[in-house]
Amino acid sequence: MTPDHPCIPAVVLVVEDEMVLRMRAIDIVEDAGYMPLEAMDAAEAVAILESRSDVALICTDIQMPGQMDGVGLAHAVHARWPVIKIIVVSGQLKLQDLDLPPRSRFLGKPLNAGEVIAEMRDMIGHA
Repeated sequence: MTPDHPCIPAVVLVVEDEMVLRMRAIDIVEDAGYMPLEAMDAAEAVAILESRSDVALICTDIQMPGQMDGVGLAHAVHARWPVIKIIVVSGQLKLQDLDLPPRSRFLGKPLNAGEVIAEMRDMIGHA
């Protein structure tokens, strides 16, 4: 017997100010079978999270324009939406330099699609 409705993929919010890098991350999310959303900065990401209840994971760059960087966004998301999983990425900083919320993960740039997909699947399950 098969279900009457298809599986609804998990929603992943990509927060990246550089368009080419954001599109690459969106492609990775889609390749993993998840539904991507995108934001250019932390303020836009928070606005999206305030308007939706289906985001399972955010993947945010650290260095972004605006009043809040990716580490600040990670802490804000963890405080307000503790069930949302968090991946923080950077090509500039290293893991030992960061103060991330509990159960968050750090990935260095350039992103390796296989590594990102493996991390997402480990955190939120298969699509």
